[in-house]
Amino acid sequence: MKLVIVESPTKAKTISQFLGSGFKVESSYGHVRDLPEKKLGVDTEKNFEPQYVILPKAKKRVAELKSAAKKSEKVILATDTDREGEAISWHLINALGLEKKPYERIVFHEITKSAIEAALAAPREIDMRLVDAQQARRILDRLVGYKLSPFLWKKVARGLSAGRVQSVAVRLVVEREREVLSFKPEEFHTILAKFLKNTFEFSAQLIKIGKDKLEKFSIMTDAEAQKIVADLKNSDWNVESIIKKEMRRQPLAPFTTSTLQQTAFSKFGFGAKQTMVIAQQLYETGFITYMRTDSFNLSGESIAAAFKEIEKIFGKKYLLANPRIFKTKSKSAQEAHEAVRPTEPDRNPDSLKDKLTPQQFKLYDLIWRRFLATQMPTAIFEATAADISTEGKSKENYIFRATGNVLKFDGFLKVYPMKTAETELPELLENEELKLKELKSEQHFTEPPARYNEASLIKALEEHGIGRPSTYAPTMATIQARRYVLKDEQKRLRPTDIGILVNDLLVKHFPKVVDIEFTARMEEDLDDIADGKKKWQPVIKEFWVPFKENLDKKSEELSKEKIAIEKTELKCPLCEKDLIIRMSRYGKFYACTGFPACKYTAPLDPKERGEQEELGPCSKCETGRIVRRRTKKGRTFWGCSNWPKCDWASWQNPVVKKENQKE
Repeated sequence: MKLVIVESPTKAKTISQFLGSGFKVESSYGHVRDLPEKKLGVDTEKNFEPQYVILPKAKKRVAELKSAAKKSEKVILATDTDREGEAISWHLINALGLEKKPYERIVFHEITKSAIEAALAAPREIDMRLVDAQQARRILDRLVGYKLSPFLWKKVARGLSAGRVQSVAVRLVVEREREVLSFKPEEFHTILAKFLKNTFEFSAQLIKIGKDKLEKFSIMTDAEAQKIVADLKNSDWNVESIIKKEMRRQPLAPFTTSTLQQTAFSKFGFGAKQTMVIAQQLYETGFITYMRTDSFNLSGESIAAAFKEIEKIFGKKYLLANPRIFKTKSKSAQEAHEAVRPTEPDRNPDSLKDKLTPQQFKLYDLIWRRFLATQMPTAIFEATAADISTEGKSKENYIFRATGNVLKFDGFLKVYPMKTAETELPELLENEELKLKELKSEQHFTEPPARYNEASLIKALEEHGIGRPSTYAPTMATIQARRYVLKDEQKRLRPTDIGILVNDLLVKHFPKVVDIEFTARMEEDLDDIADGKKKWQPVIKEFWVPFKENLDKKSEELSKEKIAIEKTELKCPLCEKDLIIRMSRYGKFYACTGFPACKYTAPLDPKERGEQEELGPCSKCETGRIVRRRTKKGRTFWGCSNWPKCDWASWQNPVVKKENQKE
């Protein structure tokens, strides 16, 4: 009997369907070894030697797998193809004591019968380059998190954390917020003419006055705009020229991890984490290829299957003469990996509606359509530009332009619809006189840059070369879980007070940790380790030595009073001592300097503070006051200011509760 080990039970179940009775497929339920939870676990004096331990939650599973391994003739490690998967296999070898037992490592990018059989026929050794790259990332993140987070606890507030990628992500959000808040709108105007030909109404915009082409801010004020409108009163209008061009629109590249996350957000509102959970379900049940990838590569077999499916559904006119190949832009992409695509293109989404959940169906349908679109013809549009001239009372010549855009052949849009602004113009002739229906000016203001959402933040990180397919979703989750960044009603990301404070502290005192270029170079170093171009220990050392020196220096120099405490002229309503403004992971609040003897706190917002002070004495102990508090997870409740001596507490505002009872 051969023992095959994978990460998840779902993956194990799918693979077992393709193997005969001579195989037993088991799951490790993810990682089995890691750095210890309650200590650093990295010996910085011994070349950064990691001190791995069996995870408490994995001990029982490791014992079961050890027993199964002893009974088997060979162990086959079939974890995922990326660095994380390679590291899991390496840890399994150590945890199960497989060093002296025959074992094989197999890799595949999709869970299909043919892919599993091909992998079994071509086993390989553990790729220690990939393992070292994963170890380097894990150790770097542990050194930053384990050393910098306690610094933040002491100097700012408990429960905070810092990390290489998450801190840069927060920095981008903070800087964008400051751009938005400091933005000053600029006024500009456009002049529009509406014409009527027979019953067809169309518009044209002023683009040229005399020999001067108009720029965005050529007409700055309403007075300037009205002067032009007045100059053109009762003018004659003629078509000066008509230019028609064929415009082609190319299909988008097949999905990578980041583009899948971005598109799922824009089309369905799925968060990055949600998209990856659904994609993993589809991968482990054999519907799509591996979902953590930054490659555009498509196998020859999958392209041939796509051609066959396109001809069957849409006919020969939607076939390409030759396959379309997309060149991967990412330096780190491994061409052996594939883009995210359906494992079997002939598996039409509609045939799977009963087998998939509604969310799985949406994502599979999106992936299937995007993949087929990559091998379909370009969409063809006819673009028309009609220049219309007129002369004002000032004898100045004015040119207005009307544009049209009409779809002539839908091509890939047949399967993958995209927003296309189609505007039709009537049939116009050169020198034709036109009838003006309306001439007006329109006021506009420049708009601030949009706040990031998860999709656009992932795109920004990717453009800067920060993070990799496996890190985007966890980064989005972490910065929100730490309450450095919160989503507003439009799902836009806004930094919190604590997020801004921590960011500014890191930018000022630990610039390398949040430096975009430095973090991108570090990612390149990790890629070089994976490619065998660099050893992991020197990369860690190059970061650690100056980081540790700076951390020790700042620990001595900086105090909590300078960073996270503000003095006020207010007095505590309970004990008359001074009130100060403190910072918690949930934001700023008033606190009494008499703490811990006096536990008075109040929100910074005057309206909220007033509401607190009007709630009156505690009905249980009669000496304390009812104040608004927050749990560790940020949920609001009302409790007694004498806590822990008095344990009165309520989830509901007692004033509102009383009013409801009266009614």
